[in-house]
Amino acid sequence: MAPNASFDTEDTEEVEHEYSNAYDVPQPYNYEPARRPRDKEQQRIRRNNGHRREIELWCEENQWRTGQLSWMLRFTVVRGGLGMLAVRRTCVSPRFSHSTPQSNIRPINKVMVANRGEIAIRVFRACTELGIRTVAVYSEQDTGQMHRQKADEAYLIGKGLAPVAAYLDIPDIIRVAKENNVDAIHPGYGFLSERADFAQACIDAGVMFIGPSPEVVRQMGDKVEARALAISAGVPVVPGTALPISCLNDAQVFAETYGFPIIFKAAYGGGGRGMRVVREYEELEENYQRAYSEALTAFGNGALFVEKFLEKPRHIEVQILGDKYGNVIHLYERDCSIQRRHQKVVEIAPAFQLDPHLRNRLHSDAVNLAKMVGYESAGTVEFLVDRQGKHYFIEVNSRLQVEHTVTEEITDVDLVHAQLHVCEGRSLPELSLKQDKIRVNGCAIQCRVTTEDPSRGFQPDTGRIEVFRSGEGMGIRLDSASAFQGAVISPHYDSLLVKVIASGKDLQTAASKMSRALAEFRVRGVKTNIPFLQNVFSNHQFLNSTVDTQFIDENQELFNLKPTQNRAQKLLHYLGHVMVNGPTTPIPVKAKPSSIDPVIPPVTLVKCNPSLSLSVCVGATFDVAMRFLSECPWKRLQELRALIPNVPFQMLLRGANAVGYTNYPDNAVFKFCEVAKENGMDIFRVFDSLNYLPNMLLGMEAAGEAGGVVEAAISYTGDVSDPMRQKYSLDYYMQLADELVKAGTHILCIKDMAGLLKPQSSKLLIGSLRDRFPDLPIHVHTHDTAGAGVAAMLACAEAGADVVDVAVDSMAVTSQPSMGAMVACAKGTKLDTGIALEKVFDYSEYWEVTRGLYAPFDCTATMKSGNADVYENEIPGGQYTNLHFQAHSMGLGNKFKEVKKAYTEANKLLGDLIKVTPSSKIVGDLAQFMVQNNLTRAEVEERADELSFPLSVVEFLQGFIGIPHGGFPEPFRSKVLKNLPRIEGRPGASLPPFDFKSLEEGLRAAHNDEITPEDVMSAAMYPKVFQEFKEFTANFGPVDCLSTRLFLDGPKIAEEFEVELERGKILHIKALALGDLNKAGQREVFFELNGQLRSVLVKDTVAMKEMKFHPKAQKSIKGQVGAPMPGKVVEVKVEVGSKVEKGQPLCVLSAMKMETVVNSPLAGTIKAVHVRADASLEGGDLILEIEE
Repeated sequence: MAPNASFDTEDTEEVEHEYSNAYDVPQPYNYEPARRPRDKEQQRIRRNNGHRREIELWCEENQWRTGQLSWMLRFTVVRGGLGMLAVRRTCVSPRFSHSTPQSNIRPINKVMVANRGEIAIRVFRACTELGIRTVAVYSEQDTGQMHRQKADEAYLIGKGLAPVAAYLDIPDIIRVAKENNVDAIHPGYGFLSERADFAQACIDAGVMFIGPSPEVVRQMGDKVEARALAISAGVPVVPGTALPISCLNDAQVFAETYGFPIIFKAAYGGGGRGMRVVREYEELEENYQRAYSEALTAFGNGALFVEKFLEKPRHIEVQILGDKYGNVIHLYERDCSIQRRHQKVVEIAPAFQLDPHLRNRLHSDAVNLAKMVGYESAGTVEFLVDRQGKHYFIEVNSRLQVEHTVTEEITDVDLVHAQLHVCEGRSLPELSLKQDKIRVNGCAIQCRVTTEDPSRGFQPDTGRIEVFRSGEGMGIRLDSASAFQGAVISPHYDSLLVKVIASGKDLQTAASKMSRALAEFRVRGVKTNIPFLQNVFSNHQFLNSTVDTQFIDENQELFNLKPTQNRAQKLLHYLGHVMVNGPTTPIPVKAKPSSIDPVIPPVTLVKCNPSLSLSVCVGATFDVAMRFLSECPWKRLQELRALIPNVPFQMLLRGANAVGYTNYPDNAVFKFCEVAKENGMDIFRVFDSLNYLPNMLLGMEAAGEAGGVVEAAISYTGDVSDPMRQKYSLDYYMQLADELVKAGTHILCIKDMAGLLKPQSSKLLIGSLRDRFPDLPIHVHTHDTAGAGVAAMLACAEAGADVVDVAVDSMAVTSQPSMGAMVACAKGTKLDTGIALEKVFDYSEYWEVTRGLYAPFDCTATMKSGNADVYENEIPGGQYTNLHFQAHSMGLGNKFKEVKKAYTEANKLLGDLIKVTPSSKIVGDLAQFMVQNNLTRAEVEERADELSFPLSVVEFLQGFIGIPHGGFPEPFRSKVLKNLPRIEGRPGASLPPFDFKSLEEGLRAAHNDEITPEDVMSAAMYPKVFQEFKEFTANFGPVDCLSTRLFLDGPKIAEEFEVELERGKILHIKALALGDLNKAGQREVFFELNGQLRSVLVKDTVAMKEMKFHPKAQKSIKGQVGAPMPGKVVEVKVEVGSKVEKGQPLCVLSAMKMETVVNSPLAGTIKAVHVRADASLEGGDLILEIEE
């Protein structure tokens, strides 16, 4: 019991325990302390010259120690002028302390808060309620912060200083206070709140400090002295050093004495800064340095002390409140056990399922310690409770805590009001704050919503808040400062965004309200920990049992975060990007999409035709959907199947190439067919670009095993009716058909990609097939490049074909023959389709308007009508437009005639190939190579051993896609390949099985979201395209809800439109304005979304090429190490040429007063270092490069 404690004739006090060892290790704590009556007789002091001796006699009579006497005398100095007699009466006659002499009241008219953010606003609001004028201070980096606007006056401090240093600039803060007639300064929490020199500076300047006296701040801020005082008060403590350690060796001695784990703690601050747990000797030096550095940065003093680390304790703290007259009360306790990096995440008041006897002991110890030191104002005494129910003092926070809000909610005591009144000189009883009047009402929970990414180890995130919508309603309190649209979250300060406090009759009720409020939040532009908090509040252990400080570490399911969709804001980002930088899809010609949207005609062409099927997926479709349209081809297939449940779907399968341009391991082809069948595919039209039978048989087997209908397709080239062209003769096709039928195909198809079938050759080929296979369905697919497709398909039908492919009239050029022409020609004959021409016209009109939307891609300048030169160059119809597009892209658009001629020569160079993707691409690549380099066929043959051919040509000659009919051209092949390896036989046969499990694990690790079997399949087929697709959707979300024109060209200024995200969720959007270029190379694009102003910052890619920026680490380049978060470089631990091991520290970053060590991802040699100490980095900035 301290000398200034309140005595009563019925009072008793607890016996203190002594500790003997050098580190103040407590003996087993007696939880039922012996009690002794206090001496009721008090001598009246009559002469001033006997004051000290009388106090000594009183201490001896009451068994007080000499050290406490010294403390009493020291207390008289702190109080400034309080006489010895007054001190004794304060100690001995507390009944008089409950009254407040009016001469001691010093009204406060103006308060400065020497802090920022939400705590500054919290104090301002309390002052305003009491009629007190408010003053804010701010750093140069905080000119846009809300706390400036909430105060009556605001002044800049720390001009030219670092962001944190500005709020630690005591002389400047005192200057502002004196110049503006400030009566009192509230320190908030953090920064200078526990600095005794700041409290003393305030008093020396004649400004009241809203908090304990400077001496008490010093005692409590010095964690070692606070431990000693706790021991003197009989409060058990954790084994630890008696004084701050002076060097690493002191920590080593302590660890050797008491063993691991140990914990470093900042001696002059809290909040988890400068706190590091060490579990083994190898970690000691690194953690010592990090703890020292963090403490120095956060508190201006890097002094540390060391304690034995308790495993899995509960963290319980008691809120205390004292006045200037020796009155101290508690306002019950808070459970702050849910922590990460020793920083509190969730706080609960009162503590859940806490033993009543333990609760009383915690309260008693907290109050006794506070009375012993003469504590005034609000503070917190913090304890750890081990698994045996024993409690240990850890520290006193001589300030207002972040989590004071939950105490206010359950006690209905405004702690800031109380602080202000106590500072004025009022007593607690005068404020009606008596212990027996303080009651707990229900339960309150606070969670700290921070701008941190839980999926990346709670790394701080920075940036601009583009959207902010809070959760509110009954039982919810919000304390915030930076939580508003447009706020900029910098790396310089704490990551706290908003404190959410929920109140209810019990823990479950409060947690339910918290869960509802968190679900209402919408924060866009920066990452937050809200998904993690939602998992905490749905955790069974949290809701129904007690938790300890290892709760987060032991419940890794908390990190199974449900990804936020953020669809609306991502769409605005995409639209803004297109408005600033143009289309994301390469556009071959300068043409705008049509402004007219097509109207779907209400027509049904065929009610029920068993031979009808829809071709919904080919290799190009699969590739283009992701590469250019940024859509998932599987999702498109799923949606079509849902809309059209009763019509068979068919797709092209490139044999062993699946839907890609290369050979895949056999299990990849089988897996693809399986996934396609599960997603609604019915018919697999299997072909090979070289008609290479082994590849075709593999594809047929895969399709059949998946349960699909197998349609074997023979790729057609040449002219079977021309006796002069015998390489691809009728016998060739008939023999191939025999093999396919023998393999078990269900349907036989002729695939005429170049449109080379003439009426005569059609009759000859199809007639022969029909004669050979009278019961087998025959399907003919052609292209109408020359314009003779209708005649050829009619000839096929007459010769016995069951199905021929057509295209709607408005899309027929280079595509299939005209649907209208076929219907009209067949009308009234045995081939009559039964389709009304009027309906065909309506259908064609829809696609004609649709084609206008794709005007930027309609680059077939020479193909406005049929072109019979296809019989010479044999360019497939699908490739014709693509080749023209590629020619434009390579600057050869004006030489397309030469490209077509070169295509013919390239085909001959390669041995006269079947030309279907990918073989057609190989011929096309060689043709453009020849035109670009002005090479003739003869020159290519002559110089084949010295030219650098396109990779596709080299790989073809190596045998990567199979063996062409008639073999490879020699000596051309040997001259090109020289010593390069060659594949003999089916390429896929020599490939190892594809490791789908490993691929899926890698995708989940890379993209942090739910990866589907379809995603895995896409990544297996097109790894680079899929990676780019995922990066696109991560930035812009799904864009398939946009109209074609908006997708390609973006909206016009002042244009209003609607976007349906899903049924019942429609966005109303209006494009408002484009901003000017800022220093970061960005333009702000303004929209109105559902009636609210929204804006996005878009990088101007053209302007940024002229501006210098720090390079970014490329994820695709192994060895490039990027900054995991924005921040400042504290230390670079390596230099160019250094050898590093995997996991070795490379550099240290600091952000939001937290330090992060960047470790090496691989072993190797440092190739380049791109940063230096004190450099400021953005997330993803390149730090260094490592060579394996």
